[in-house]
Amino acid sequence: MFNEYIEKKLKSAKYKILKDGSYFGEVKGVRGVWANAKNLEDCRQELKEVLEDWFLLKVRAKEKIPGFEIKIGDRKCVNA
Repeated sequence: MFNEYIEKKLKSAKYKILKDGSYFGEVKGVRGVWANAKNLEDCRQELKEVLEDWFLLKVRAKEKIPGFEIKIGDRKCVNA
């Protein structure tokens, strides 16, 4: 479920080339998840890592993750 969530969010990512020629990417609707790199592939990889870290921090803090439900008692992850 974790990988499916990450891949789904990455499909909605938006990228643009900045004036300095570097690439900027962000996942809309996920505050603070963005990346900047010299080429598009590196930007995509960095964005994926940032999104994974964001997700794990949310789980650790027991915060709500939009579009994902964690049921602790049942030990199940549910992709909402």
